[in-house]
Amino acid sequence: MKNIILTGDRPSGKLHIGHYVGSLKRRVELQNSGKFDEIYVMIADAQALTDNFDNPQKVRDNITEVALDYLACGIDPNKSTIFVQSHVEQLTELTFYYMNLVTLARLQRNPTVKAEIKQKNFEMSLPMGFLTYPVSQTADITAFKANTVPVGEDQLPMLEQAREIVRSFNGLYGETLVEPKAVLPENKSCLRLPGTDGMAKMSKSLGNCIYLSDSADEIKRKVMGMYTDPNHIKVTDPGDTKNNPTFIYLEAFSTPEHFAKYLPEYASLDELKAHYERGGLGDMKVKKLLNAVMQETLEPIRLRREELAKDIPAVWEMLKRGSDKARAVAAQTLAQVKRAMKINYFE
Repeated sequence: MKNIILTGDRPSGKLHIGHYVGSLKRRVELQNSGKFDEIYVMIADAQALTDNFDNPQKVRDNITEVALDYLACGIDPNKSTIFVQSHVEQLTELTFYYMNLVTLARLQRNPTVKAEIKQKNFEMSLPMGFLTYPVSQTADITAFKANTVPVGEDQLPMLEQAREIVRSFNGLYGETLVEPKAVLPENKSCLRLPGTDGMAKMSKSLGNCIYLSDSADEIKRKVMGMYTDPNHIKVTDPGDTKNNPTFIYLEAFSTPEHFAKYLPEYASLDELKAHYERGGLGDMKVKKLLNAVMQETLEPIRLRREELAKDIPAVWEMLKRGSDKARAVAAQTLAQVKRAMKINYFE
């Protein structure tokens, strides 16, 4: 069996550092590992439309932004097929068939969907397309027979629902679909990066993100204004590092080389944390280190992005080539699904 990856993002805005440490960085590593036969990276515009149906221009504009972020981070169209979801129409048909394999109650219990419904204040105005997002995601994964899906921790319930649908289909119609498994970031601090305001999740809608495209000045402003420990009022006060975004970000981004370069009086992050926890270390010193680390990490991405943005037609041509390739692969899977369901009437 081939080793195949399917991954992607909804183009509801530019990508931020939570996307980077949660999945983007890992995708590039997997892409360059040589262990995978095929890699598909999807810009999920159809799913983005479920809660932006009244503003399709926003989704259209953000397809370009997400594509630039992908390329700037190192996703290589010569190694990975980058495509636009809505231009692979077979995914819609697969979604329709899979809807019969999951109940409304099961969809409503999905923790990821429940959390996003609450965050977006849908209540009784919940679009049906948004509720069936896990079914659509199952179609995306199975269309390419992906057995590996790099995700952040918050997406695990979605993937488990996909696995359930695959098992139901194969149980009814015979072994046709491939059951996927999740690949999580190896660094636990990357599983769910908090917002700069200390909120549990970095979110575009909450305005607590550092974007991959942010300028050096914007990064510095956001880092220096970050939430820390509200009880660490004086430098001499002992501080909390476990629920402190500045230290969580350092866990996700810093290396021993950063300490040698920017803060040589500490041999490691553990030493810095120990000093903060016993008192005697100010937040400003920690934030200055974090700013230096973030600048070094994000500057190459930003510069590549600025260069790529000079030729947007080339970016769209790349997306068209990828979408054409993805469509051909999905068509083969759809034909197999229809054959298994015995609805291939005219073969």
